[in-house]
Order: sequence, then structure tokens, then C-alpha cells
Amino acid sequence: MSYARMSSAINQYQAVGAASASYADPHRLIQMLLEGAIGRTNAALSALAQQDLPAKAQLISKATAIIDGLRGGLDMEKGGELAANLDALYEYMQLRLFHANLKNDAAALEEVARLLGEIKQGWDAIPPEARGLEAG
Repeated sequence: MSYARMSSAINQYQAVGAASASYADPHRLIQMLLEGAIGRTNAALSALAQQDLPAKAQLISKATAIIDGLRGGLDMEKGGELAANLDALYEYMQLRLFHANLKNDAAALEEVARLLGEIKQGWDAIPPEARGLEAG
């Protein structure tokens, strides 16, 4: 992840209230972004269930911004096919969030939260030696 892209992702996360993102290593930053997007998506689902449509829209907007930060952090040159696939998946999630906001579709929100959770599980499973950090 380039410094400019990482900075953009940090700005997206800080915009939704996580000041500790400034001090995170790149791997932890992606974990935080995924956690933030999952949290905002689940909170939007809750707001929808409570018929709090302004809160739902605001939370979906924040989740979309975080996913945009994740997309911006992809290194398409070094990441190759994996980065291209993630980019397409992030774009799909953003479209699903737009649909969920427009149609008050809880199933679309659930789908995005599930997809983000699957990506986070994979990301969390990367061993420290594979991410360039010392174990421990």
C-alpha cells in the first residue's frame, strides 16, 4: 500500500471516529477499516429495523466511505489478480449499500456485512511473518 493510499484510508477511518488509525501499521489499519465498515453496516441494519431512516442513511454513507478507503488502498500493480478481485468485490458492496439505502433492503445490508466479515477473517488469518512483522 503506498503512503498516499494509506493516508487516504486513514483519513476515511478517522472521519468516522477512530483516531488511533494514525498509529496503526498497514495490516492493523486494514483490520480497523474492515471492523469499522462491518460496524457501520450492522448499525445501519439496526437503524433500519427501528425505522430510523436518517440514521440508516448516515451509517450507510460512512460504511461506503470506509469501503472507498479500502479500495483506494489496493495496490493494483503488486496485488495483481487478488487486488482486482477485491476491487470488484468492494465495488459490488458499494452498489449493494446504495441499493440498501434506496430500497431499505435489510438483506443487502446483511450481505455486505457477511462479505466484509469473510474478508476480515481472511485478513486476520495472515500470519505476522507473511505481513512483514515480527511474531509476538
